[in-house]
Amino acid sequence: KRTLLPLRRAEVSAVIFPCRLTVQPLELRNAMMELLECIAPLLLLLLAFFLDHVLFTTLSVIQQHSFVQYSFSSSHHLAVHVEGTSLMARLLRSTIGALNTSSDTQLETSNLACLPQPRGMTGQQYLGSCWPLALLALLCLAQVYTYRLRRVIAAFYFPKREKTRVLYFYNKLLEQRQSFIRRQQKLIARRAQEHPGLGTVLLKWCCQRWPSLRRWMRRSCTVCGAAETPQDQVCPTPACGAPYCTPCW
Repeated sequence: KRTLLPLRRAEVSAVIFPCRLTVQPLELRNAMMELLECIAPLLLLLLAFFLDHVLFTTLSVIQQHSFVQYSFSSSHHLAVHVEGTSLMARLLRSTIGALNTSSDTQLETSNLACLPQPRGMTGQQYLGSCWPLALLALLCLAQVYTYRLRRVIAAFYFPKREKTRVLYFYNKLLEQRQSFIRRQQKLIARRAQEHPGLGTVLLKWCCQRWPSLRRWMRRSCTVCGAAETPQDQVCPTPACGAPYCTPCW
């Protein structure tokens, strides 16, 4: 309870408040790890969409440019005429005359039945493929709030254990409060020894090159990270100039 042990600004980031709707820093770290695990199925889904588009484009090109139509036409006429009235002529007309044939052939065919008939995915099908992954990402964010229910469920079934847990947490905060200044000094010293990131170096270079940019930049407290206010204090040590809010100072 705040009336019993009000937290300092630097201590707030180390505690999870179960009644807040926003995702808090400690929870955000776990949520980001869960979201990073969703990158693999996302890449797999994008690869499937890319392969589907490539195959559809390839088969469409084959269908448009590989169509071949054949047209075959033939005519066959055979006629044997035997003249005369003799017995031999009549015999030949009755035998060889059966060979007289006449045929006309007209054939048209194509390879349309052999060509592929690709069908592209519709927008609804794309959305249907993406919604499970979107649901997975939503569940990664929703589990932040479900994790908060673990303490409530445990406190309901084990009230004595919950009382012990609260007392331990309270005593732990008191111990940390006693060594607060020493811990913050070590934290600041460790931050000062760390190599600055690329963004910090670029920002510092811009401020040195254009000093007018300093007034548009808002610094934060070195201890708790609160935004700069007119009441902030600056470290008097030469070549330091670290800003501190009034409570941390």
